[in-house]
Amino acid sequence: MVAFLRLALRRIAMMPVMILGITLLVFVVLQFSPSDPAYNALGESSTAAARAAFAQANGLNDPLPVRYFDFLKELVHGNLGVTVPPSQPVADRISVAFPLTLELTLLGLLLAVVLAVALGVTGAVFRDRWPDQLIRVLSMAGVAVPSFWLGVLLIQQFALRSPVFPTGGYTNPADSFTGWLRCMTLPAISLAVPVAASLARLIRTSMVTELDRDYVRTATGNGLPRTLVIRGVLRNALVTPLTVLGIKVGYLLSGAVVIEAIFDLPGMGKLILEGVTGGDVALVQGTVLTIAIAFLVVNVIVDLLCLLVNPRIRTV
Repeated sequence: MVAFLRLALRRIAMMPVMILGITLLVFVVLQFSPSDPAYNALGESSTAAARAAFAQANGLNDPLPVRYFDFLKELVHGNLGVTVPPSQPVADRISVAFPLTLELTLLGLLLAVVLAVALGVTGAVFRDRWPDQLIRVLSMAGVAVPSFWLGVLLIQQFALRSPVFPTGGYTNPADSFTGWLRCMTLPAISLAVPVAASLARLIRTSMVTELDRDYVRTATGNGLPRTLVIRGVLRNALVTPLTVLGIKVGYLLSGAVVIEAIFDLPGMGKLILEGVTGGDVALVQGTVLTIAIAFLVVNVIVDLLCLLVNPRIRTV
């Protein structure tokens, strides 16, 4: 437990440094945007003098380091700027959109993990028999399927042919949990299938490796029930898939942006699309920064889960 707490505190202590690096990268990259903040804020009818006055008043003519530190000061106070007219705080827009993206990502992650564990364990237990061969084929097909194509296919095959699933839109779970589940099921499946297929192959390979180890033969020879042996093997076999899962969450977050556009969900994807098409640097900057920090937090959580699952890596 002491070793776990030491490593956990080390991971958490690195987070502010990594977040600072993320803010610097996002800020610098978006400074090269061809969009003119003064023009976007004042509109087409603005004069050159008015745009110059706006730039001077808002520090747009300051050196890049000065603007970055001003950005950090505002960020510490929760201020991500305002959108182009109609002016709205970016933080307020994100506070509405991000929960939806998080819901979609977590639901897709839950489906992916359940499918991956079920398929991976089944494939390992029935190694080289017909269930294993079938799961291999399905896994290869799932990895090859893009999420956006699967989303369109699900709309055609289910939403357009059945009143159960809507083709788009969002229902708040506080208003109707059933309606929320109906509108989120197809997008979540679209996200989950490629991730589940990839993780299932990893779990199957890790399980096969562990099943061939001496401790498994010893446990089986001593008469331990097969379910207990599989449970212990699965715990050891999950270390590598859990590590990869942290990376896959980034895929789920980025994939959710595209899936939201296909299913007309008002999440972070809609905000990014709105910011890019409208030349709204503050909106794009705020949404990208939020997603990047969320990805970082999830990876730290996955690292801690790996430490809990496998005590052997606590000595690293």
